[in-house]
Amino acid sequence: MMRLPLFEFRAPRTLEEAARILDGEKTNAMPLAGGTDLLPNMKRRQQVPRTLMSLRHIQSLSHVELGHSGARLGACLTLADIAGDPRFRNGLTALAQAASVVATPQIRNMATLGGNICLDTRCNYYDQSYEWRKSINFCLKKDGTTCWVAPGSSKCMAVSSTDTAPALMALGARVRLVSRSGEREMPLSELYNNDGIDYIKRRPDEILAEVVLDSLQGWKSTYWKLRRRGSFDFPVLSVAAAARFSKNGVVEDARIAVGSAACRPLVAAEAAEYLQGRPLNQETIAEAATVAARIAKPLDNTDFDMTWRKRVTAEFVTYALRELRGDDMRPVNLLLTRHQ
Repeated sequence: MMRLPLFEFRAPRTLEEAARILDGEKTNAMPLAGGTDLLPNMKRRQQVPRTLMSLRHIQSLSHVELGHSGARLGACLTLADIAGDPRFRNGLTALAQAASVVATPQIRNMATLGGNICLDTRCNYYDQSYEWRKSINFCLKKDGTTCWVAPGSSKCMAVSSTDTAPALMALGARVRLVSRSGEREMPLSELYNNDGIDYIKRRPDEILAEVVLDSLQGWKSTYWKLRRRGSFDFPVLSVAAAARFSKNGVVEDARIAVGSAACRPLVAAEAAEYLQGRPLNQETIAEAATVAARIAKPLDNTDFDMTWRKRVTAEFVTYALRELRGDDMRPVNLLLTRHQ
């Protein structure tokens, strides 16, 4: 049985109190929301904070504001809350779909939006027990000096496996970060580094408090996920797409994001730009899918063969764009679920 290491537990009631705790503890403390990723990591000794600071009692982190001008989503909203809320549809469909396919219902009841955005990067050589990792002399991400995915590399290649981040990036989301020294807001696409260790730009004294979205009136969005099993598993490839159409079906604006194909979620800006001013016909979709797939550079550190994952990226972009066009993709989704 893997046990948690000893730690001090703090449970602030306000965001200001939480910011003071992090400011005082610096790198010795970590915020705890649902704990569905952090606590297993602590059992494997991948992360060993001296203090855990729960965010569950801060009511301002669980709010939902949806209006014509946009949306503001508290970071402690559970994924089950998002997946089950009928207001997360049309423009926000991608977020609801992404939240609904994370892990199991029990985990979605605990896991939070902010926690999934800040999800630690994953790797076959990193997400193992302490004894297993010790037997290979550890890895570059934790306690070792070699990245076993690419032994000649000086950089960790652990992969981003968050579901909600690609969906939110396709929706043009921003995040609000709060610390004792103030707060800042940035596009979610700029929150990540392409580095398996230093994968996120949130400072240790900052709390990811809120996700901010502009109006998605007239937008449609969708999220597609590849995984070994039809439930529970982390993504080994994900595609989120969003588009706004004119009355005659021409794409006025579009965004495409690809997840689990690098150390961070990737924005397929060139493919999205190509779609603008064009209808979603077969030729347009095929070209956009080919362009989007170029940015995916999967490595041999998760499930499935990496060359096959690279190849099917274009197919998943195609599925997403066909769904935005209005095609009935339920048979394809059912087939994929059975195959996985």
